[in-house]
Amino acid sequence: QVQLIESGGGLVQAGGSLRLSCRTSGRTFSSAATAWLRQVPGKGRELIAAIVNSDSSTYYADSVEGRFTISRDNVKNTVYLQMNSLKPEDTADYYCAAASRRTYWRRSSGYDYWGQGTQVTVSP
Repeated sequence: QVQLIESGGGLVQAGGSLRLSCRTSGRTFSSAATAWLRQVPGKGRELIAAIVNSDSSTYYADSVEGRFTISRDNVKNTVYLQMNSLKPEDTADYYCAAASRRTYWRRSSGYDYWGQGTQVTVSP
C-alpha cells in the first residue's frame, strides 16, 4: 500500500503561483510513477503531470506545458507541482496518485493509489 497526502492548495489570483506537495509513505519503493491530476465538478480527472520514479522522466498535458513543473525529492519522499502563470481555468481539485507499474504512466487509468486532494482556486 502507498499513502499519499497532498498540501499547498489555496486561493490565488490569476498570474500567480502555487506549489503543491505530495508526501508519500508506505511501500513507496513499489510505485513506478507519480502524477498530479485535477478534476472540475462534473468532469473526469485530467492527468496534467507525471514523473517516473526511476529516471525522473516527465510528462505534461498540453494545458499546463510550460507553466507547471513536476519534481520529486527522494529523501523526503515528496513530489511537487510548481504551478506558475495560473489561470482561472486551472481552478480544480488536485490529486496526487501513484502507479505500481510504468506501463500506462501517462494515463489517469494507470494509477492505483490516490490522495484525498487539495483545492486550488484561481480568481480572475
